[in-house]
Amino acid sequence: MQESSKVKEARMRLVEIGGKTSQDLGAGRIVGQILVFLYLQERECSLDAIGEELGLSKASVSIAVRQLEHLGLARKVWKTGDKRNYFKSADNIANALQQGVLSIVRQKIQLFGGELDATLEIVKNIPDESRALGEVAFLTQRIERAKKLQKGLDRVLGNPLVRLLTRAKS
Repeated sequence: MQESSKVKEARMRLVEIGGKTSQDLGAGRIVGQILVFLYLQERECSLDAIGEELGLSKASVSIAVRQLEHLGLARKVWKTGDKRNYFKSADNIANALQQGVLSIVRQKIQLFGGELDATLEIVKNIPDESRALGEVAFLTQRIERAKKLQKGLDRVLGNPLVRLLTRAKS
């Protein structure tokens, strides 16, 4: 096996791990693959080049790169005389990644809170004659307890001090 193919194999292995990790965090597999791909490149890459290397459509790459930009994990790079968009991973990837993960976790916790509210409304609207003995009261108590936990987590993750403490030097 040639050295260049071993390097490519190692990169692609890391790209796949990044995709799986990102998917587990709820950000989507392609987002993670592209983040790791960009991080492992010495130079900026066009959407076409990213898509070609990873076997993805230009549309999928474009959507994922926009998400990465929004999270501060990738940035657009302009090349004089070239109309194509080029991208690089963030300069301070550790800080950007921490903030991006923090943002994703906070969004998930807020979505969970909305589901708790909706479920609590369903349970509270169960007619008295349909209520099983103690079952509805128990379920209501558990949902309200989960809601308190969700609100506490949201406050902690949204606290500016937490954001300051999660910054790291890379």
